[in-house]
Amino acid sequence: MSHRDSGGAGTRARFVVAGAVAAGVWALEEPLDQRLFRCDYSDVAILGKGVTRCGWWPVGFALHVANGALFGLALHTVHARRGGDPRRLALAMALAEHVTLYPLSGLVDRFHPARGEPGLPPLLTNGRAFAQATWRHALFGVLLGRLASRWAAPALRSRDPRAGTGVRRWTGVVAAEPG
Repeated sequence: MSHRDSGGAGTRARFVVAGAVAAGVWALEEPLDQRLFRCDYSDVAILGKGVTRCGWWPVGFALHVANGALFGLALHTVHARRGGDPRRLALAMALAEHVTLYPLSGLVDRFHPARGEPGLPPLLTNGRAFAQATWRHALFGVLLGRLASRWAAPALRSRDPRAGTGVRRWTGVVAAEPG
């Protein structure tokens, strides 16, 4: 099995679910890191209050989980092409996405309809918000990578025609197993 065949639709679905679960944990963890970083920034508020002011939290949560699912799909696609350890790849992709897109928070500062409300402090020049977002992306990447690796590993191994021969290739790297 080449690393381009990363387990088919079942594995793809596992990566998607892993992304959704990791994003859900991120959203539920926000109140804790808001206290830790002493910053009111909330991704759920940015998403939810961008759509509605009444009942914004469930809307923001759903959008955040959907974004996580899409990120899980992106991880699956990159992993299928590159192979390697999905845990490292998920963390690297999450942090790269954060650093690349954080400058766009200036658009939130300027144009978001709920800017200045609870959960939406100024972001672009806010070091605490940047650190908070870095923590959240790292948490998301670690969780996504661990879940995707754990949930997809049996499917990837079971599709290896050499399974049981003492050779492992499900991570995209061929290595002889000990013993």
